[in-house]
Amino acid sequence: MAEEYRIKDSDIEESVRRIGTTFRRITPYQTEELFRKTNAAEERLIKGKWVPIHTEAEERFITRGDGSELRILVCRASDKEKRKPGAAGLLWIHGGGYATGVPEQDHLFVDMFCTEGECVAVLPDYILSTEAPYPAALGDCCLALYWMLENAEELGIDTGRIFVGGDSAGGGLTAAVCLRARDEGIVKIAFQMPLYPMLDDRETDSSRNNDAPVWNTRSNRAGWDLYLAGYDRERDVPYYAAPARAEDLSGMPPACTFVGTIDPFRDETAQYVEKLRKAGIQVAFRQFEGCFHGFDMIAYATKPAREARKFLSGAFRYALDNYRAENII
Repeated sequence: MAEEYRIKDSDIEESVRRIGTTFRRITPYQTEELFRKTNAAEERLIKGKWVPIHTEAEERFITRGDGSELRILVCRASDKEKRKPGAAGLLWIHGGGYATGVPEQDHLFVDMFCTEGECVAVLPDYILSTEAPYPAALGDCCLALYWMLENAEELGIDTGRIFVGGDSAGGGLTAAVCLRARDEGIVKIAFQMPLYPMLDDRETDSSRNNDAPVWNTRSNRAGWDLYLAGYDRERDVPYYAAPARAEDLSGMPPACTFVGTIDPFRDETAQYVEKLRKAGIQVAFRQFEGCFHGFDMIAYATKPAREARKFLSGAFRYALDNYRAENII
């Protein structure tokens, strides 16, 4: 993929190429040590700080089965007059290779979905793989989902419009949450947004020999090694851990996703979309030529990033108006 990235430079908007090249020089790839350093920095600099002016975040805590607490953020439009009754409830899951990240990093996504008052978002500060491997993160995300449904009346949420979304590892957890919700039948998800999702612990053509910016083959191996610690990768990885291993996606909710063509997750994203469509599930999907992992936020002001966000916001608008999945609580 390194050669392909250079060959296609002429086809990439200059600003995207420049940002990607700079990022790759600063951080060529991720390791467990870098994951831990990132977490320490985010703990000091980002956690507990909500910067947008269009939305606000309220910190809540949910008690886990072992008595410990899961921190979540409940995010709404700052303008109380804009808040509409019967809003969609969105479980939004941050990315970071399953190994890094805090909910506060995704304030731009929250602003996109919640500013107009038609959505209330719940963001779990799930256990990272540097602290505990699968299934800890998935358990936290499902706990937050069940809490959102149980507290729908207080939150002003329409239980027929429960959405799940996230980027990167958050996209992988989105797919896993939807699979588990389908299989267990506790919550019916109306819509999913797994953006450039981290779905497959096995190498694909796009994740093999990939040295594109932000996330590449070496980073991917480090991320999966931590998340699936203790699992025999040849025999016993469940599809809740790596959703690309799920063959039957019937009964899954409608979806929206996009990915850059030099993202290592390009192939697994396209394969997930193909499986959904084969199962008769409605999917909005776009690929962005020459774009690296997370380009929509990292190269925020560029034309491809603006187009990706426009595509996502349009699909979200369509879901608000058209998708429902009745829940009885």
